[in-house]
This record gives sequence, structure tokens and C-alpha cells, in this order.
Amino acid sequence: MQPYVVVMAGGSGTRFWPASRRGRPKQYLPIARGKVLLRETIDRLGGWVPWERVLVVSAQSQRELVRACLPELPPANLLAEPAARNTAPAVAWAAFEIARRDPTAGMVVLAADHVIEPPDAFRRSLQAGLAEAETSGALITFGIRPTHPATGYGYIEVGSRVAERGGIPVHAVARFVEKPDRARAEQFLSSGRFLWNAGIFAWRADAILAAFRAHLPVVLAGLERVRSGAELDALWPTLPSVPVDTAILERASNVRTLPIDYAWNDVGSWSALPEIATPDAQGNYAFLSGGARLIAHDASGCVAYGEGEGLLALVGVKDLVVVRAGNALLVCPRERAQDVKKIVEALERDGAREFL
Repeated sequence: MQPYVVVMAGGSGTRFWPASRRGRPKQYLPIARGKVLLRETIDRLGGWVPWERVLVVSAQSQRELVRACLPELPPANLLAEPAARNTAPAVAWAAFEIARRDPTAGMVVLAADHVIEPPDAFRRSLQAGLAEAETSGALITFGIRPTHPATGYGYIEVGSRVAERGGIPVHAVARFVEKPDRARAEQFLSSGRFLWNAGIFAWRADAILAAFRAHLPVVLAGLERVRSGAELDALWPTLPSVPVDTAILERASNVRTLPIDYAWNDVGSWSALPEIATPDAQGNYAFLSGGARLIAHDASGCVAYGEGEGLLALVGVKDLVVVRAGNALLVCPRERAQDVKKIVEALERDGAREFL
């Protein structure tokens, strides 16, 4: 089965404000070993598929960002959404386009803002998932073995083992569970039956389209209208805004999961950066570009991000996030980094567009 890779690159990344803005969201920031996250996602494939079989779904406002980051991408392979409608319509559009080219093609769906190591183990898991999808026609989701009782991820309860592909077991999915509270997450971890939902998928194009026809036909009906001449810009905002997980996978009967053990990080906030970076001699984590510098005295455990000429100086502080980007400065404890989105919400309420 000849696969296509679909990269979902339309997110807003509000937890990475002020570096992540409407004009340049998180997936275009150089925080993956100095690389832009979107570029790192493509490079991780290591040429596994040719460029003509790579599709990127992004926002219309991000067209030039995608082109600058991925000059090799064929123009027809950039699917630019007129409005944000979550992942279900985006996945359906990509599958619709792939099926037009090759109805039986395999399809891998990746997020643009994950950091995964090592790449060869990642590719092996994708090949195993596609092999299962080709043979069984199942919808495949990949699950990360949890290392702690995380409350920020969705969980997959693993059912019976049904196959093995490339040395990786394949299990039925017993159920999906949305982000749990701490006590429930601890129960999931101790049971050994649950995985974090990685947001990585594999299936045949015809299989996922059949699932949309069964569970969310309005999206395919809209795409059919566009193919018949309707204006995408007018139709797209009318489609339901819903994740593919809840719209399709939680309702379909042929869903399977592959547990994977490689290092995976969805880089959900500034506090996640120490997990993907090497600290300096004082234990700080610097992400600097455009001539920015960091000097620290009696400071440790800080995440420092700076863009453009200028200096970040830290004295006598510990475990802070300090971000200087554009016309804004952010300072917060690392443990409060998830609350950065509340600043964005306040700016939106105040109509302070110059900071968004």
C-alpha cells in the first residue's frame, strides 16, 4: 500500500504566547533543536514518502508560513482552511483529496507540533499501523505508554490483542476517555490498561471516508458540494467544528491501537520545553534566535526564550518561564505555564489585537 502523510498544521498554540501569535503560531517556532516544529515533523519522516505524497492542512492565513518552511511541498498539496473547524473536517478533506488520486491509498495523520525520538522507531510504528490498516480495514490510533498520571491528555483503554505487526502488538480499543482528573489518571496508570492518546492515526483513505459517511455525513456532503462548484470559503465555516477522535473514532466499531514506546511530547506549553532540550551549566533551558543572548547569575531551572537582538538577564530566580517576543514580555512560574492561555483570552476580550 502506497501511503500518504497528512500533517495537521492549523492550530493556534495560545499556550505559547507571546512567541506564538495569530500571524505565526507555535508550529512555526524554532523550538525543536533549533528547528521549526513543522519542519522537524517532516524531517522525522526521513524521506519515507516522496513530497508528492505529503499533504499539509493549515489555515489560509498561514499559507506563506508553510511555503517558507516547506518549499519542497507541491502547491496542490497545501490544503488551506478558510476557518478553523477542528480536526474532523480537516481529516475528511485530506482523505477526500487522497481518495481522488488513489482510492485505496494508505493515510497517516500527524500533528505538526510533536517532538518524537528516535525517528526510526517512529517510522517503524507507522509502517506497522499501515500494515494493520491495509489487512483489516481498521482505523488505527497510536497510544503512548503513560509515565505519570497526566491530566492533560486523553486516554485509550486497551482491549484484547488481535494481531502483531512488525513486532508491535495490535489491540482492540475498549474505550476512549477524555482528560481525567488526577485521581482517575492515577487509577489509569496503576491499572496498566490505558495509553495516552497520541493524536497519530493510520488508515486507508476509503476506510476513513466510509466512517465519515456513517458518523459525520454532513462533512462529506459539503466536500461533494465544493467539488461540484460550491465556494469553499462560504461552505467551510458551516461545517461542524469537532475533533476526529470524538466525531469518528469514539463511534466507530473497527478501531484498533498500537502501543508505542518511543519518546513523545506534544509540547503543550512552555513548561514542556525542558523535556525536549538540554540544560546549560546552571540548569536553565535557552531557546534563542536572531542574535538573542542569555546571561544568568544564581538562577536555575528557568526556560528562557528570546527573539532578535537583545539580552535576557536572570538573577536569583528559579523555575521561571521568561519569554521576550515582539512587543510583549511574559514572566511566570513554570508550574503555571498552562495558564498563559488566560492572558490570551483577556487580550481577546479587551480587543488588544496588537498583542495577539
